[in-house]
Amino acid sequence: MKQVSEAVNVPACFISNHEGFLGSIKNFIEDFVVTEIDIYGQHVNTAAATQTPGCASSVRNDRTSAEYKEDSHSSASQDADVPLDWGVHDPLPSLGSLDLGVILGQSVSEELEQFVLTLRDKNPPDLELSLGSFADKHQRASVHRAVRHRFPFLMTVTIQPEIRVREDPDYRELSQLVKEDEAEDFFRFIDAKVRGSSYTFGPDDNKEHRTAVHHFLNRRFGKLVETKSFNDQGRTSISVRLRERGRPKKRTAEERKDDEVYTAFTLCKENLETLEAISYMAAALGVLPSDFTYAGIKDKRAITYQSMVVKKVSPQRLKEKNAEFQNRGIRVFQVRSVSEPLRLGRLQGNHFDLVVRDLRPHGAGDMHSSGGDVHTRLAALVKEAVENVKARGFVNYYGPQRFGSGQSVQADRVGLALLKEDMVSAVRLFFTPEEGDDPQSHAKRHFLQTDNAKESLALMPLSKPRERLMLRALNRYGTGPDGCDQAWLSLPHSMRIFYPHAYCSRVWNEAAAHRLTTMGHSVRRGDLVWLRQGQNKMEDARETSMAQIHVVTDEEEQEGIYKLEQVVLPMPGNTVKYPENAMGTWYRERLVRDGLEDCRFRVSSLKLNLPGCYRPLLAVPHNLRYQLQRAASREGGRAMAGSESLTLTLNFDLDSSCYATICLREIMKCDP
Repeated sequence: MKQVSEAVNVPACFISNHEGFLGSIKNFIEDFVVTEIDIYGQHVNTAAATQTPGCASSVRNDRTSAEYKEDSHSSASQDADVPLDWGVHDPLPSLGSLDLGVILGQSVSEELEQFVLTLRDKNPPDLELSLGSFADKHQRASVHRAVRHRFPFLMTVTIQPEIRVREDPDYRELSQLVKEDEAEDFFRFIDAKVRGSSYTFGPDDNKEHRTAVHHFLNRRFGKLVETKSFNDQGRTSISVRLRERGRPKKRTAEERKDDEVYTAFTLCKENLETLEAISYMAAALGVLPSDFTYAGIKDKRAITYQSMVVKKVSPQRLKEKNAEFQNRGIRVFQVRSVSEPLRLGRLQGNHFDLVVRDLRPHGAGDMHSSGGDVHTRLAALVKEAVENVKARGFVNYYGPQRFGSGQSVQADRVGLALLKEDMVSAVRLFFTPEEGDDPQSHAKRHFLQTDNAKESLALMPLSKPRERLMLRALNRYGTGPDGCDQAWLSLPHSMRIFYPHAYCSRVWNEAAAHRLTTMGHSVRRGDLVWLRQGQNKMEDARETSMAQIHVVTDEEEQEGIYKLEQVVLPMPGNTVKYPENAMGTWYRERLVRDGLEDCRFRVSSLKLNLPGCYRPLLAVPHNLRYQLQRAASREGGRAMAGSESLTLTLNFDLDSSCYATICLREIMKCDP
């Protein structure tokens, strides 16, 4: 590590003023070990399979009321993991037990009533309400059942153990075809699922309109019901009957998705990017990279352990490939069947085991002291630094990895071009080569010089999956605007959205430094503070009620009600609010400077939506421990006789989306 400087996209602004020290990290791959911590607080390399969400013990056909419709209904909300809380064989609660005031509590029940009024009066898009967390499976079932019975036009979704409610888009569509009271009664009929029951809509003599209703019902509920028109006393009506289990209709390709196999495993990789490991495993298994889901991206230059789920691959087949994977620095274990994919962000954080070698003071003059004096001095520096960070935390910057450190064109510049919907520029920035003539840079340079995607693809190393996917698309669709659209669409969603996120991360980093340097280390009027306690602070905006974000008042500033660690800054997006002080002005001016004054933070052509989120200004390491040891100094990986240095071992946990290199940077006052 080198003397602190303004690293690319990571400002040189700290929260503590201790001196720090120099040292080297990642000398050896085993010096940097990252272990994911799952949502239950277990390290994934030791957690038992039974503690993993979506285990095989859950029956895939046990579906919540939000899941009774086609799978495409569930996929409309990519941020929702819907656990299998309510099985069709479970005893359903009686209607007499569906009092929302009893089930939810009076205050939440009233909040739900107000939510419904807002929906009816203003019809705002994508409005959600959290009903709270319910640890018991049967209690969750009662909540689902009661809400749907009282308000059939709402859908309930479980993000275990929390239940959220939003308007059911199917209800909205049906209520435009039939009377609203008929739509409500129909949804109650669907939820009740009384075998042999039927529901009849009012008379409808318009054949075209009846056809539209038939099409809707079969498209959205065809697995569950069958419809027919019948004539009664000269008037024609539509009757809907629940299908009998013994006589299912012929299944469509969409419906056969229910039978997709999902296999969960723990991935251990060495010196590989997460996406690089996925691409290799996908090729070996004959599936797409997008068939893999994971909770978070892990460092390349490290040994990392993380949870992962792959679909269309059985546990046995995955185990059979383990020997082949190990040749590429990949190992899979804790392989088991699960019922659903893994959602990005479904983790508590990460545990880090780091080794910093060859410690030395920042001042060159200190090196002339005797060995014992230097070691004593270093021990004091380390203790002061670690205790400071343990007590005060560190500025919660996004680390250099977020921007593609080492690349000549940082990922945030690509993301800015995408947000401006300038796809051609974004592609050309993406293919900007590094200095030198390594195979990857040679292939990129050839593409920029010739516009020949086919030749460039032949030159691109097999280990560069993103570049190869885009070159294939450019070869097929051309290098014009439409072809560049297709090139970006060829990447999995998680890869595409990485680049706009990188831009927003850069803005956040600059905002954090500006906030601390211009407004100090105290909470000021207009700052945003996080009110929720005891929750993972790294929830994204879709999981954060605006009620949890509070704007500090003059009186609260004077009385010192809040602490700096409660302050959050928004990541730019289309749902966040900005500070109501000089920082709000800074954000607006910063976006204008990049030509984003009218940006909606949506790129429709690439199916990208950036709602934004609130990120704590400070992060604090948990369970921080350290140990100093004397070791022979090394040069080129070999021990040097007669020379002894200090080695620092650090062990700590960080919340998700916090960076160990940034924590280490605060401790050492060095750039990685």
